[in-house]
Amino acid sequence: MRVGVLGAGGRVGREVCRAVADAPDLELVAAVDPGMAGIDLRQVAGIDAPGLQVASTIDELVRAEAEVAVDFTVAPAALANLRWCAQHGVHAVVGTTGIPDEAVDELRGRFEQSSANCVLAANFAIGAALMTRFCELAAPFMDGVEIIELHHDGKRDAPSGTALQTAARVAAAREAAGLGWPPDPTEDLVLPGARGGRAPGGIRVHAVRLPGLVAHQEVVFGAIGQSLTIRHDAYDRSSFMPGVLLAVRQVASRPGLTLGLGPLLGF
Repeated sequence: MRVGVLGAGGRVGREVCRAVADAPDLELVAAVDPGMAGIDLRQVAGIDAPGLQVASTIDELVRAEAEVAVDFTVAPAALANLRWCAQHGVHAVVGTTGIPDEAVDELRGRFEQSSANCVLAANFAIGAALMTRFCELAAPFMDGVEIIELHHDGKRDAPSGTALQTAARVAAAREAAGLGWPPDPTEDLVLPGARGGRAPGGIRVHAVRLPGLVAHQEVVFGAIGQSLTIRHDAYDRSSFMPGVLLAVRQVASRPGLTLGLGPLLGF
């Protein structure tokens, strides 16, 4: 399968280039990053890719006859890239976060009418997908929940897409059980925002940004006399690669737009 990487010069993009190049059933045929256009990919990602230079525009995917595009860019660029992929029949695997819900709905319509498919996941770590699933299972049995997500200090959006997706899934599981959450007892906010932001279902989300972190999340459930904490830690961006490669291999058989790794893992 012929693969192009969008955002190839970024921290995750470089990892994707290396992972695709090392996979025996995949072929890295294009790397796109306007900020590094013209630079040999060996210098950018440290891989043996003779003659492959970083291109400046997504149109390189057509020249390279790429079948799948992997996008780890920023939200505005990703949105434009995905519209291009739907129009040109190139499957898309997307890990860029911060894409608004209304834009996701638009993209779903575009890919439903396209010969190409899309897998869009807020987090490609398989452990993170398991964490979300475990939280869904716990939601009907506990009395309250809050989410703390912790990321590196270069992350642009807050809260993270993983936190928002987790909150949405937990809220849906709670609602499906015919249950609500107890009201927040806080009456006096000494510091505005101290209780975090409200995600789907009114679930409180707290975002931490610090140097030295990569991607971490803990979901804390509470009930009378007990608590349950479900936590996932990604210590290195290589942790995302098994999920990315799984999506690259499955995207052609997943019509339209698939959200999250769960469906690819069977849940």
